[in-house]
Amino acid sequence: MAVVGLAILLVILILVIFAPLFTQYSPTDMVLRDRFQPPSASHWFGTDDLGRDMWTRVWYGGRISLSVGLLSMATAIAIGTLIGLISGFFGGWSDAILMRITEIFLSIPRLFVLIVLTTFLRKLDLPWARAGSFWPIALVIGVLAWMTVARLVRGDTMSLRQQEFVQAAVMIGASNRRILFRHILPNVTSSIIVAATLGLAGAIITESGLSYLGFGVQLPTPTWGNMLSNTQNQMTTAPWTAIFPGMMIFITVIAINFIGDGLRDALDPYRVERG
Repeated sequence: MAVVGLAILLVILILVIFAPLFTQYSPTDMVLRDRFQPPSASHWFGTDDLGRDMWTRVWYGGRISLSVGLLSMATAIAIGTLIGLISGFFGGWSDAILMRITEIFLSIPRLFVLIVLTTFLRKLDLPWARAGSFWPIALVIGVLAWMTVARLVRGDTMSLRQQEFVQAAVMIGASNRRILFRHILPNVTSSIIVAATLGLAGAIITESGLSYLGFGVQLPTPTWGNMLSNTQNQMTTAPWTAIFPGMMIFITVIAINFIGDGLRDALDPYRVERG
């Protein structure tokens, strides 16, 4: 199933990245006389309430949704890996403090905090945090999604620091920084990859949920989530306006989960690479 998931995701990525090659329309072009056109040869996914081509908007919207997922997971990996390495390697009071912070973040009502923080960033009116930008949403999701990575890396690091090759590095006087990033980090990469892959699916769902509630990337910039939100009153009269963005969220998340499950089966998180 991992191979199937990878094939599906590759097709989606090709269509998203090279969207201009697969459509003659712009995602913001409005042709009011073509409002609510059903799927046809000229509009494969139909048109929305403003006559915009849904095929075009789905793939351009995928750019934003996938970008949010990737950036948020990059943020989560950076924070979680650093905290996990420090906590697992040094132990003692640093481990206790960092794990209490992790538990506090785990207890936070995530959706509420996401809404508050994204709204706050937009109120600051920073150029990179305005309504049409995905940066604030991606960063906020990442800041609230590092805990799983941190706990996985901590557990692996605690196990690895007892290994002979780490003890040998300590004996010859290698710095803590060198031990962490040269000897331990490469051996926890498999856990990070699996967590990041599965977390990517969660980040895409979170972005879609925020956009659906009106707190994500704002129209006219399309995302799968705000396209769904914009069709709430049209699901009976023009169901294709909701079916296609919803279908893309579902297919993408399932494909990523297939890949994540395959990686989890293939990579032994406790294997120590000594090559």
